Amino acid sequence: MEEKKVNSAPDGQAEEEQLIEQAKIRRDKLQKLQSEGKNPYGHTKYEVTADSETLKGNFEAYEGKTVSMAGRMMSRRVMGKASFSHIADKSGSIQIYVTRQDIGEENYLSYKKDYDIGDIVGFKGFVFRTQTGEVTVHVTELVMLSKALLPLPEKYNGLQNQDLKYRLRHLDLIMNRDVRKTFETRSKILKEIRAYLDGQGYLEVDTPVLLTLEIGADARPFKTHHNALDIDMYMRIETELYLKRLIVGGMDRVYEVGRIFRNEGMDAFHNPEFTSIEMYQAYSDYFDMMDLIEDLYKTVTLKVAGTLDITYQGTEIHMGEWSRMTMAEAVKKYSGADYADWKSDADARAAAKEKGVELSHGENSTKGHVLIDFFDAFVEDKLVQPTIIYDYPVENSPLAKRKTEDPAFTERFEYFICGHEYGNAFSELNDPIDQKQRMLKQVEAKRAAGNKDAQVDEDFINALEYGLPPTGGLGMGLDRFVMLLTDSSTIRDVILFPTMKPVGADKKADVSPKKVRVLDETKIEVEPLFEEYVDFDSFAACDFRAVKIKACTEVPKSKKLLKFVLNDGSGTDRIILSGIHGYYEPEELVGKTAVAITNLPPRKMMGEESNGMLLSCINKYDGEEMLNFIMLDDQIPAGAKVY
Repeated sequence: MEEKKVNSAPDGQAEEEQLIEQAKIRRDKLQKLQSEGKNPYGHTKYEVTADSETLKGNFEAYEGKTVSMAGRMMSRRVMGKASFSHIADKSGSIQIYVTRQDIGEENYLSYKKDYDIGDIVGFKGFVFRTQTGEVTVHVTELVMLSKALLPLPEKYNGLQNQDLKYRLRHLDLIMNRDVRKTFETRSKILKEIRAYLDGQGYLEVDTPVLLTLEIGADARPFKTHHNALDIDMYMRIETELYLKRLIVGGMDRVYEVGRIFRNEGMDAFHNPEFTSIEMYQAYSDYFDMMDLIEDLYKTVTLKVAGTLDITYQGTEIHMGEWSRMTMAEAVKKYSGADYADWKSDADARAAAKEKGVELSHGENSTKGHVLIDFFDAFVEDKLVQPTIIYDYPVENSPLAKRKTEDPAFTERFEYFICGHEYGNAFSELNDPIDQKQRMLKQVEAKRAAGNKDAQVDEDFINALEYGLPPTGGLGMGLDRFVMLLTDSSTIRDVILFPTMKPVGADKKADVSPKKVRVLDETKIEVEPLFEEYVDFDSFAACDFRAVKIKACTEVPKSKKLLKFVLNDGSGTDRIILSGIHGYYEPEELVGKTAVAITNLPPRKMMGEESNGMLLSCINKYDGEEMLNFIMLDDQIPAGAKVY
């Protein structure tokens, strides 16, 4: 009789006790085997001559022949003197047929009593097809290669908790073939990118991850300390400045597949640790980089997907068709505002006020700032098909070369697909004097905002003073490209081990004296209770559900709204907007379990459709409104009904 497989994250005490009991039984089996001189961890290797998909795809060539294979036992059906099992290997799954006659009575008895679902086994036998047509290996030798001491999740209902899937990626890979395929595709994408760039004469290089200065892009780095040198150091937030030094050194075409670290928020498109690919080409400009990225995307997509017409989250994307617009042209197309009509910064600010555009720099906003704000408000989410937006204002492009004919703009572009940016490119600034002035302004702005560590990279400026040739540079996000070609809704689905808050970290934080706020009860004000009754049926009609927060992002143009992507147990992501940004940052909420009303009619908020309501507790304290977002125990599954 087979053991009952349970979820690795049991909801109830009884299931947890059952899981503990199953683990104990497996350890008892291990001790029994060891006492009999059969060490299931004693094998150092096992010859493998075939895999499951090769057998299935070339049955005629293998029929009747002996093969040697290995993998994880995923099922077992015992029928007296003969049994069937399914074994998962690197390529798929194969059925095996095991009989007492073929492997001997002692081994067959051990197979029935000592083997468990999840054990790693090796086997030899000949290939045949059953009466039902299934390709099968008739086993003549069976050996346990590794004993699994914990039971696998139940096949159909186990490991549904998305947070657990990311934390226990090893189990996710065992149980979900599609997940494994995603990462196989990721590897293939990276291989094809490398092949493309190598074919274009680029040289792959490595540059430092640990830096002695906080330098580079406008992003917050991770800070650490080097004990031997007794200095603070910073994890890199880009690879750009070192790669440009290589161009100065005469390496005309270089690229790096670089791990990047940014101490910032997390959402569906952002992880603190991610992979970028930056490439630099001497004697070229941003138009050359436009041609390069279009051709790279088309080439890799065709190699990986087999077609240039793909589907991403229900939207058809035509990767073979790219359009190009300047930022000013795009703003005019989608908002009606014409940059050419703004004769002064004041004119630009007035246009923003007329259109209801929130100014990122307030009354200090220049025409360039306003153009960027218009783009964020009206354009980005409209760019569904591959689109290159070029000629960016100098205000947000400190490393790009100014346009000779219009110094207010730079030779910079970004490209967008499905309303998201996928990469960034410049005609690189090679004037060391201009570069230093821009970096000084950038550092001043960072220090004014409270960042005392920001510095100018004088070594980089020194390199430019030796002469950087005209150079085109481009950086692309590998993870986002993988999301696109695997139809993945969140970056966590394409990173094997995404950044996660340690289990129990919240509980520890809750008891920390620094985190606990003691309230003076005399200053607490709560709304009076409703005096009117609501009938039971009306209340019961509200569908309260536990939801898992998969992603949380700021809503453009809004200081209050956060956009939540939720797992409500239905299998389809739910989008809800909530005005709690004044109390919580997005990264604080990712991975949490909350309560939502799911059967409210959709409501438009800042151009986004919100499908439901997330619950919070509100009161006043000392005259000031306080809000506490309702968060549940993480062991409560998504979709659980709240009564």
